[in-house]
Amino acid sequence: MTEAPKILLAHHLKTLKLPTFLRDYDKLARQCAAEGQDHVQFLTRLVEMELIDRERRMVERRIKAAKFPVTKSLDSFDFMAIPKLNKMQVLELARCEWIARRENVIALGPSGTGKTHIALGLGLAACRKGLSVGFTTAATLVNELMEARDERRLLRLQKQIVGHKLLTIDEPGFVPLSKTGAELLFELISQRDERGATLITSNLPFDEWTETFGSERLTGALLDRLTHHVHILEMNGDSYRLGQSRARKTPPGT
Repeated sequence: MTEAPKILLAHHLKTLKLPTFLRDYDKLARQCAAEGQDHVQFLTRLVEMELIDRERRMVERRIKAAKFPVTKSLDSFDFMAIPKLNKMQVLELARCEWIARRENVIALGPSGTGKTHIALGLGLAACRKGLSVGFTTAATLVNELMEARDERRLLRLQKQIVGHKLLTIDEPGFVPLSKTGAELLFELISQRDERGATLITSNLPFDEWTETFGSERLTGALLDRLTHHVHILEMNGDSYRLGQSRARKTPPGT
C-alpha cells in the first residue's frame, strides 16, 4: 500500500474512533496472509481485537470515574484471615445481581478487618460488569453535599450521585456528623432507596449508629431504608491489615 491510501485510511479510522484497527491492521494483515487466512477471517480477528480493547478502555473509564482511593480485587483478599466472613456470600455478591435488584450491602466490623478492601473489590467487579460506581468516605460525601447546598448546586450533585448504579460510602462511624450533615446524608440515601444499590462499611454496630447521626429518629429512619433489602457482611476478627503487615515482615521459612 502506498503512503497516500495509508494516510487516508488512518484519517478514516481516527474519524470512526477505531484506534485498535489503526494500530494493528497492518501487522495482522501480514500475519493472516502468512497463515493463509482470507479477508473475512482477517476482518473478524481485527473486529474482535477492537471490541476487546474497547471494553478494556470502558472498564478503565468506569474505574477512574468511581474515584477508588486504590484499586483492589477480591482475588487479593485473604478470606482465611477473617474466618467469620462468609466467602461464598461475598463471591455471590461479586456477580453483581444484587446491584441490578437495587439492594444494599452493609459490612460491619472493627477497624482493620478488611471492610474497605471488600468494598473496593465489589466496586471493581461492578465496573467490570459495565455498571457505574461511586466510591467515597462519609466525611467527604457530607462535605461535598454541604458545599453544594451553600453554592446552590445541591440538586445537581444529588442527581449525579443518585445516578450511580452502586454507591459505596466508607466508614460513616469514624466522625460524628453535624445535624445538617446527617440530614443531607439521610436525604441522599432516601433518594437512592430502590433506585440504586448502596454499600456501606462501618466499624460500629447498628445500635451505636446514633452516635454518628445524632438523632435516634433519623438513625431509625436511615436503617429502615438501608435494611429493607440488605446483605450483611459480618467482619469481626483480628486486624486484617495488621496480619498482612506481619506476614510481609516475617522472613520465609520462619
